[in-house]
Amino acid sequence: MSNDITNTPIDTAVCKCPAGRPRSSEREARQQELVHTAGMLFIKHGYRNVSLEMLAREAHVAVRTIYVKFGGKAGLLKAVLEANRDKFFRPHEVLADQRPLKENVRHFALHFLDLISRPEALAMHRMVVADAPANTELAQTFFEAGPQQTRAMLADFFARPDIGCQLCDDLDRTMLPVYLMNCIIGDPYERMLFTPKEVPAAQIEQELDKRLELFYRSVLKAA
Repeated sequence: MSNDITNTPIDTAVCKCPAGRPRSSEREARQQELVHTAGMLFIKHGYRNVSLEMLAREAHVAVRTIYVKFGGKAGLLKAVLEANRDKFFRPHEVLADQRPLKENVRHFALHFLDLISRPEALAMHRMVVADAPANTELAQTFFEAGPQQTRAMLADFFARPDIGCQLCDDLDRTMLPVYLMNCIIGDPYERMLFTPKEVPAAQIEQELDKRLELFYRSVLKAA
């Protein structure tokens, strides 16, 4: 009889324990919400003005959670940048795309241009430019999670044998990723200094195609 009474609360506790734990889908949703909240706070207040306590309070998580999941504020910024990029293109998909070179490049260019032209992306870029001189951690994190990954992906793309054989023999191919990205972006001063104008999508594509044509003429072998 005493054994039954002793075992009852133990068995009940064991049964209830799994039900009290967040499901994997709930944990994923909470993590995505934390990343989204962090992105909004970084843009609104600036990286240096956002503390871990502020992040935890606004996202309704513990400070320890940020350390465990992301290693701190820099890791959270990296997650913000990667999550935003993954909405528009994934590196492995670009590298595996077997369409002709120009189709592949144009497909990437449209998605990349859409990504960097979003108001939140422009605001993030301006925030980084403003805060980076006084914060090397911010500058390094942004560069590694953003431009560096895109450059590495493009370098791997141009290194593919089926792509490399179409390039001019005397090219310094290490310069191709940055050169292509600059051709896609267009005028960086207008982008950074002024509020983006409402431009029809067809016009955006026409102007992009003109810049890409200059890129092709300068890097591809003559037909």
